[in-house]
Amino acid sequence: MFRKRYRQQIPELNTTSTADISFMLLIFFLVTSSMDTEKGLLRQMAPPPVEQQQPTDINKDFVLQVELDGKNQLTCDGKAVSIKELADAVKAMASVNRTGHVISIQADRQTSYEAYFLLQNTIVNAYQTLRERYAQEHFGKRYDQCSSDERSAVNEYYPQRISETPIRKGGES
Repeated sequence: MFRKRYRQQIPELNTTSTADISFMLLIFFLVTSSMDTEKGLLRQMAPPPVEQQQPTDINKDFVLQVELDGKNQLTCDGKAVSIKELADAVKAMASVNRTGHVISIQADRQTSYEAYFLLQNTIVNAYQTLRERYAQEHFGKRYDQCSSDERSAVNEYYPQRISETPIRKGGES
């Protein structure tokens, strides 16, 4: 007659390992994904001043004044130049007086990062071109294939002599 109705029981899901699996997936994706690296400039800081050290006099004929204003206009020794012309000027200066030249950089505070990094990369690439040429002529191989002693010799022959003055704000020093 009357039958007892059985409620159908819904089976429960065992979720005890779900947290463990989620954690493992999180770790996996963190380890295998790549992160964006920040741009940077490799520069050697000046040594701390020694009390008895006298300032070095530099012949103004061997200083290449490079300025980048707030409108990203590039000037070299007071003349407006393009990036290619700057590279040629750096190569010429470094070739004429290898160890006595200085590339002096001044940038306005309003200069964009892209223009500043382009300026820096252009100067470094000009030195790299000179070093490549020297390595090919004297060692018969590319600069990156040279041994550490050969690279040191190339770097001593064409040293990077870059001076950055404090950033100006609207024409101030």
